[in-house]
Amino acid sequence: MLSLLIWLPILGGAAVLWTGRDSADRARWSALAVAGLTLILGLVLWFGFETGVAGMQFVERAAWIESFGIEYYLGVDGISMPLVVLTAFSTLLVVIAAWEVVRYKPAQYLAAFLIMEGIMIGVFSALDALLFYVFFEAMLIPMFLIIGIWGGPNRIYATLKFFLYTFLGSVMMLVALIYLRGQAGSFAIEDFYGLGLPFASQVLIFLAFLAAFAVKVPMFPVHTWLPDAHVEAPTGGSVILAAITLKIGGYGFLRFSLPIAPEASMALDWLLIGLSLIAVVYIGLVAMVQQDLKKLIAYSSIAHMGFVTLAFFLIFRIVAGEGTRDGALLALEGGLVQMISHGFVSAAMFLCVGVLYDRMHTRRIADYGGVANRMPVFAGLFVFFAMANAGLPGTSGFVGEFMVILASFQAGFWYAAIAGLTLILGAAYSLWMIKRVVYGQVKNTQVDELRDINGRERLLLGSLVGVVLFFGVYPAPLINVMAPSLEALLGIVMPAL
Repeated sequence: MLSLLIWLPILGGAAVLWTGRDSADRARWSALAVAGLTLILGLVLWFGFETGVAGMQFVERAAWIESFGIEYYLGVDGISMPLVVLTAFSTLLVVIAAWEVVRYKPAQYLAAFLIMEGIMIGVFSALDALLFYVFFEAMLIPMFLIIGIWGGPNRIYATLKFFLYTFLGSVMMLVALIYLRGQAGSFAIEDFYGLGLPFASQVLIFLAFLAAFAVKVPMFPVHTWLPDAHVEAPTGGSVILAAITLKIGGYGFLRFSLPIAPEASMALDWLLIGLSLIAVVYIGLVAMVQQDLKKLIAYSSIAHMGFVTLAFFLIFRIVAGEGTRDGALLALEGGLVQMISHGFVSAAMFLCVGVLYDRMHTRRIADYGGVANRMPVFAGLFVFFAMANAGLPGTSGFVGEFMVILASFQAGFWYAAIAGLTLILGAAYSLWMIKRVVYGQVKNTQVDELRDINGRERLLLGSLVGVVLFFGVYPAPLINVMAPSLEALLGIVMPAL
């Protein structure tokens, strides 16, 4: 099943590229069929997942490069399973969103997203470290092309910055993986756990992983590539960047940094906590002064992902302080729930910006105002997603933030107080944006000519409303899947406490 989930979109993307080069309609329908089938397979995998099991499921293992001990080794647990489904769901949204909008080389555009979908599912499924690295690096290629070909006027600058930041960080990770292979005798990620490495080695390995995953999140101060990439990327590229690509950094901390170098993670938790709190507060303030819709949402993403990394590394302070193991587990669960929720909400926000941009071809907040008068249905949806982005109770955006803040109190009052600022700042920049764009005074005559969203756009945004509300009211299905695997992760990390 996992191989099918990986290779169906990759081969399907190649087929779309070949068969759709002479017919845009054929390319669209073929891409829709491939993306839809991939999502169905992902849901089959989800409903076949045993929720009470902490270990890997749907495991596939075969020799790949035997002379170096490299295997084609796949599997998912409660940490990666939600991310696999999120990837399939987001890609289907991107295909539908591009239906009437992308006129230039639509077959190549859709094929790039399908191929990237397979690669990203490979990242979340790989249990061999070198296989993970191959998928991790290969992911750069389609996104590089998506921004470089279908992006805005400064797309070349944005793509080079994106590529250099992410590639240079991952080179250090490769060195760490080769060292770990020498210690464990294989590239199997689970063999890296419990090696009992010397503290000095753990620190170096942790810093190597940090270089790779901090850029992906992205964490302050290596976050500057993201706003540029979002501004220049087409709508679909922004959706995948925010919904999936950023999550790979958080996933890497859970899969590699914490269990492989637990002592170093504990010793350097102050660094990650500090950078995360800077992201929550400083980047939140930066978001408030943005004049470009995409930049505002991009900085919002950085602040929300700072909240995620805070949760992951606060576990040491929770257990070492007055907290309990249950408090640490609550923090991990909250961080992962926030990752998934942010995937849905940020995708919706960028799709909303795409709807406006397709009609007015501007992202400047000052060019809008009074949109609710001409687009009442869209305005209601945009307000809903902005509130979810701010953590409104009843939406998925509230669940993860509430869990993390609740756990933070066990580490110390000030951790919770500063983390709680994300709710205040999130509400501030979200409401400020809505006031100026949706309810502000009409400053542009083009606004009077706007038409409300059509059936395709209602389907896109309506499906996201359903998901955000469902997990906001009833997050148990998500938490039940991830809890056993996160508890097992704590079992690996706990000896460091």
